[in-house]
Amino acid sequence: MKKFLALCALALLLAGCDQPAARPPSFQNTDLSGLDYAHGFSLTDHNGKPRTLADFKGKVVVLFFGYTQCPDVCPTTMAEMAAAMKQLGAQADQVQVLFVTLDPERDTQALLAQYVPAFDPRFLGLRGDAAATAKVAKEFKVFYAKQPGKTPGSYSIDHTAASYVFDRSGKIRLFVRNGQGPEPLVHDIKQLLN
Repeated sequence: MKKFLALCALALLLAGCDQPAARPPSFQNTDLSGLDYAHGFSLTDHNGKPRTLADFKGKVVVLFFGYTQCPDVCPTTMAEMAAAMKQLGAQADQVQVLFVTLDPERDTQALLAQYVPAFDPRFLGLRGDAAATAKVAKEFKVFYAKQPGKTPGSYSIDHTAASYVFDRSGKIRLFVRNGQGPEPLVHDIKQLLN
């Protein structure tokens, strides 16, 4: 009887070996899972509502830093995000895209309210004063520097051209380089939604 039970136990163990182990997601963008930065922010959205990362718990969050007068990278990235949302179809309702301005001097709440939803009505623009902007940029390791223009108000801003993606629990998961088109982002968001 002991021999029979031992054989049964061995058979169960061997049967378990045939079960494929759950594979971690295979991301197309840079996996930041487990890194200890980009914990959150405290900013105001383009509707005047104070926001933190915790407000979007349960959704995949895509966070991009830029400014409305950016001539190329920012509008291109926002257009790619809008295209990604279209490709996601009904799943897009489980995603929140956030645009954080690095130019609070010119990017007023009213301007963000026009600019950001023009790409997709679900997108939110976020802003803070100069100190809050510097704090969130430091937390996310985002570089930005004002470059003088021909007049004091015509400056440009050099900045990190990438987005961060957070999973439904608010943990940082991905660093997304700009200019890849929407497909890699769609692929990775679907991985995080499943």
